[in-house]
Amino acid sequence: MAYPMKDLHADIERILLTKEQLDEKVKEIGRQITEDYQGKNLLLVSVLKGSVVFIADIMRAINLPYAIDLMAVSSYGDHTKSSGVVKINLDLKADIEGKDILIIEDIIDSGLTLSYIKELLQGRGPRSVEICSILNKPDCNKVDVNPKYLGFDIPAEFVVGYGLDYAERYRGLPYVGVLKREIYE
Repeated sequence: MAYPMKDLHADIERILLTKEQLDEKVKEIGRQITEDYQGKNLLLVSVLKGSVVFIADIMRAINLPYAIDLMAVSSYGDHTKSSGVVKINLDLKADIEGKDILIIEDIIDSGLTLSYIKELLQGRGPRSVEICSILNKPDCNKVDVNPKYLGFDIPAEFVVGYGLDYAERYRGLPYVGVLKREIYE
């Protein structure tokens, strides 16, 4: 069944971050990454599926050589909160030994998934492992993952858009919006 985009907008209670706010923050983060990783062997690791929009934008905002790789992990399923149990659905293809790893994530909720991924990657011998996330819900953090680059702190509400989904919908919205409760309750 097709789910027209106009119907998706109707499911949004309010817009938290506009496309323009996201675009400006991505440019700012891209400039900082460009400055910080000059002369380094940078590998961007996208945590799928939620970070796909963010990594596409951040790649264009970074002005230096880098490689990319992908990981797919799950801890949500069709739920609105992380289960805390991390399942690796797709692991990296690249050998990361000696490389500078920058994990690209859409949102830090509990922090458990990112903490697990960072520890896993650190065990593979990279030169460094850092985190870049466009969103963080500090009120939901159970562990502190200390992202080197962070877009926005947001309230503990269920958000969609800019790659974030609920049951695989809403990823294509150009903004970050709060999903109406009746959609997921």
